[in-house]
Amino acid sequence: MDHLINMKKYGFPEVFSNQTLQNSHLEPARILSQEKGFYRIITDKGEKLAEVSGKFRFQTTILSDYPAVGNFVLVNWNESGNSSIIESLLPRKSAFIRKAAGEPQQEQIVAANIDTVFLCMALNHDFNLRRLERYISIAWDSGAMPVVVLTKSDLCDDLEQKLSEVSSVAFGVDVLVTTSTEENGYKVLLPFISEGKTIAFIESSGVGKSTLINRLLGKDQLKTNGLRNDDKGRHTTTRRELFLLPSGGMVIDTPGMRELGMWDNDDGIERTFRDIEELASQCKFRNCTHTNEPGCAIRSALEMGELEMNRWQSYQKLKAENDYMEDKESYMIAKGKREKEISKLIKKMPMKQ
Repeated sequence: MDHLINMKKYGFPEVFSNQTLQNSHLEPARILSQEKGFYRIITDKGEKLAEVSGKFRFQTTILSDYPAVGNFVLVNWNESGNSSIIESLLPRKSAFIRKAAGEPQQEQIVAANIDTVFLCMALNHDFNLRRLERYISIAWDSGAMPVVVLTKSDLCDDLEQKLSEVSSVAFGVDVLVTTSTEENGYKVLLPFISEGKTIAFIESSGVGKSTLINRLLGKDQLKTNGLRNDDKGRHTTTRRELFLLPSGGMVIDTPGMRELGMWDNDDGIERTFRDIEELASQCKFRNCTHTNEPGCAIRSALEMGELEMNRWQSYQKLKAENDYMEDKESYMIAKGKREKEISKLIKKMPMKQ
């Protein structure tokens, strides 16, 4: 059981101990990073490269069923120095999921087994409430606790106004203000970080995330860059990676994302736009389309200025995008076709005598 005690630093849950005992020849591990088909893992024996087994690859048809950074897995440890083999993926307690870029009906795991997700947004010209609404909606569905982290407060001349705007869309979400120009400008994050717990930073490019993580690590481990001439961020993080912090907690660094597609986020949208959901429940007709029906609470709120048109349009856009993604018929057809192809291939294989 010593390896379980050691792996607790990396958040390995006690609930998985029975599974590791039943597979005594396998080692529990956590995915630290992924690059070009290989994974860097940590076990009680140290760090090593790993790849999924042929059986795992053969049986997996969906992108999100592959390991992601933060996942716990069972591996066949190779003492010879070659890469270890990932045999099994242990259940995720949480996952930040987006629509895979370039894949019309595939979901992508951005980070797994996280306790808190820091949604970072800079207080400069990149400040965007509509993007924040999208991030919060997806974060609520991840199973982790969303926290809004506003960076570069030293560049903001109207901080109170910005805080008021964020509070108007971040219902039930803590909002933290940070700066990299002050030595203690990151310490508001510390109460959310504790031993055995994992946080993930999610952001668009150039909001100062890498600087914050360097402060938490106590050293300049991550590369940082300034802004381009157009005030847009530069990409400095090129892969997802998990780090153990001196405090005992863990942080997952992720590349900046300009595109964050919705994927089955009904509950998250309802929680993020609970003001609109409450108004809709007050409409005279249950099937109100909020266009020209009498007694429409949404139209009334818009006309009275109680609901901003930009927020209403953001809600409609995210709902429409999410509804489209929930039509997974073509996705399931493709999955079924793949499974049939595998079945045919197996039947054509020569039987062992």
